[in-house]
This record gives sequence, structure tokens and C-alpha cells, in this order.
Amino acid sequence: MNAVLSIGRTGEHWREIPETFSEWNSVFQRYNRWSKAGVWERVFHALSGDQDFEYVMIDSTIVRAPALRWCNRGTQETEVHRRSKGGLTTKLHAAVDGPDNPLRFILTPGQASDYTQVEPLPAGFPLQNIIADKGYDSKKIVDTVELTGAKAVIPPRSCVKDPREPDFALYAERDRIECFFSKLKHYRVIATRYAKRARNFASLIYLAASMLWIK
Repeated sequence: MNAVLSIGRTGEHWREIPETFSEWNSVFQRYNRWSKAGVWERVFHALSGDQDFEYVMIDSTIVRAPALRWCNRGTQETEVHRRSKGGLTTKLHAAVDGPDNPLRFILTPGQASDYTQVEPLPAGFPLQNIIADKGYDSKKIVDTVELTGAKAVIPPRSCVKDPREPDFALYAERDRIECFFSKLKHYRVIATRYAKRARNFASLIYLAASMLWIK
């Protein structure tokens, strides 16, 4: 576990793991096996039990992968990376609670719209308020949120002819999700994607998020 955390913090190659931890291939094989079995995700869910659903914030961040090489197996879609004007990128969508604790993650190729993950991100949560920036402003999204019984705290775009009046006092809390992304990207392997497999990249995110819950 300490060896994997070292990889997460520094972004070093598996072969460069200090010998004081263990033989690098043994560490990687154990990590990869647990990733396939969903162990890292289960650890995250086990630690994220004390959730505050007074309001849930959703947003996304781009993760660049300049050193990534194409996998022999899998495609750009299955490994959720895509080359666009911004280079080779993956988009990390996240939902966090009021105290900026992570609740759920979804990975998509970098060019995917935020709109596509509005429904799955908070699905199943006992929602009261959903906070998002104006990039999520659309009648369909607001209606979808309100059908769940929650309040959509999303400021209207400037092009809207008949804008809503959101709760700006509550919207001011949205900076918490930006703080969360900042803390998450202190882990070098998340700030820049080095993992070829989407499964392994997601496992590193779950591990880093688990450490945030512990703190």
C-alpha cells in the first residue's frame, strides 16, 4: 500500500519503486490484480460512509496524458482518452458533498460534454440541492434535477432570455469542489495521467480519494 501511495504522489515509474518497499513487479501485479477485482473502489466506498447530502456539487476537470501510448488491446473509447485540440486528454467527472468529500467519479474521453454525466453522477443519492456552474445550465438538466425533488442551484447563462434566479448564497459554496480537485491533483498520477488502462487510472483515483476521506 505504501508503495502504491508513493507512485500516486510522485508519478514515478513502477520500476523506480524504492527497494525498501518491495520488488517493483510484485507491487504492480498485486495492484493490478486488486484493480481488476474492484478492491480499490470497495475501499473507497467503505471509507466514504459519513456523507453529507444537504447539497451535492458536480463538476469535471481535464487530465492530460502527454506520455500515454496506445494500448495493444482496447480503444480510445474503452480506455477513455481522446486526442483533440488540447492534446490527449481524459475528463474526470466528480460529485462531492458539502464538506467537499468525494462521492462518485466517472471517466470519459476529454472531448465529452459535461451534460452527459449530469444524471449518473448524483444517481441514488438523497438529494436536497445540486450545485453546478453555468456550464450545466439547460432546461433539460434543471427539469431532470427537479424531478428528483432536489433544487438546481445553477446560474443561468448570459444568452438566456428568461433567466432563473438561483440561490447565489448557496452557489457561493461551489468553490469547495474546486478545492477538492486541487487536493486530488496533489497526487501526480492524477494531475497527469500515466496509466494506460482506464481501470488502473480509476483505481488510483479511488485510492487518492480514500486518503482524502481518512484525512
